[in-house]
Amino acid sequence: MSSYDAVLFVSFGGPEGPDDVMPFLKNVLRGRNVPRERMMEVAQHYQRFGGVSPINGQIRELIAAFEKELDANGPHLPVYWGNRNWHPMLVDTIQQMKDDGIQRAIAFVTSAFSSYSGCRQYQENIQAAREAVGGGVPEVDKLRVYYNHPGFVIPMTNNVKTALTAVAQESRDTTPLVFTAHSIPLSMSESSRYQWQLRESCGLVAERVGANSWNLVFQSRSGAPHHPWLEPDVCDYITETHAVMSMSDIIIMPIGFISDHIEVMFDLDTEANDLCNQLGIRMHRSATVGTDPQFVQMIRQLVQERIADSSERLYLGDHGPSHDVCPRDCCLAGPRGAPLRTI
Repeated sequence: MSSYDAVLFVSFGGPEGPDDVMPFLKNVLRGRNVPRERMMEVAQHYQRFGGVSPINGQIRELIAAFEKELDANGPHLPVYWGNRNWHPMLVDTIQQMKDDGIQRAIAFVTSAFSSYSGCRQYQENIQAAREAVGGGVPEVDKLRVYYNHPGFVIPMTNNVKTALTAVAQESRDTTPLVFTAHSIPLSMSESSRYQWQLRESCGLVAERVGANSWNLVFQSRSGAPHHPWLEPDVCDYITETHAVMSMSDIIIMPIGFISDHIEVMFDLDTEANDLCNQLGIRMHRSATVGTDPQFVQMIRQLVQERIADSSERLYLGDHGPSHDVCPRDCCLAGPRGAPLRTI
């Protein structure tokens, strides 16, 4: 049996006031070939919401729910939290863990899918923080991605079903079901299973909802126009589809995200919703998993399976659970200019 003495939540981070926005975005952009105009555009997205990203508050709520789950069911481990781009920063958290005598931790990353920015980069961030703190730092092992875990798929399914209740009964079978995820450069997608995993998750949810058809689209592109990124964009999809079939309703499920943060609030609840209003379409946005009890339970199950080094691993679909240890060539970055993630 493996010996772990802590759980580490690892996330993207976000500003918690107007004065935090530009320093936060400079952290995000460090070493990235993203035009300044794009940075200023994203800064305005945050300022529109008072300079506060809801992601930190949402992670606090998730950790509080997870700690209650551990108190009730074990394992009884302390929980730490460190971010890539804003406080609490990973390096400070690793220092605290070292000071507390933590020897070996399990890391839960708030990304359900494999890509450079959603998987490998977080592992690089953890290693960089460990090196910055120096000797005596805890070992940190990342949990597997959970895109096909029932604790992720079933809450998403239930949320789509809830969104469908707002559509007239006679229209439900013909209302488009559209899943969204963060766009990434095509070169980055080709070095990971990002698209494949997304389609697997979408199919699992659609099957349980009883949807006749569904589509996967993308949002939040930030790269230069001449660099190919995953398409279609959600707003382009809505415009083009409406021109062909004149939709009255649309269900949008942000399956690529676990919480309703800035990218969901701006790209979907603001831009896509405004477009739908202009076109006379009723947009019904399905909620993300957030602190759904089944999702919180899933995190505990992932921790327990790793502690026990169990071969019995929960998953849905035909392709089995993801690996624990990433192959050396998995989720490479591709050319510099990784996406400006604003979550």
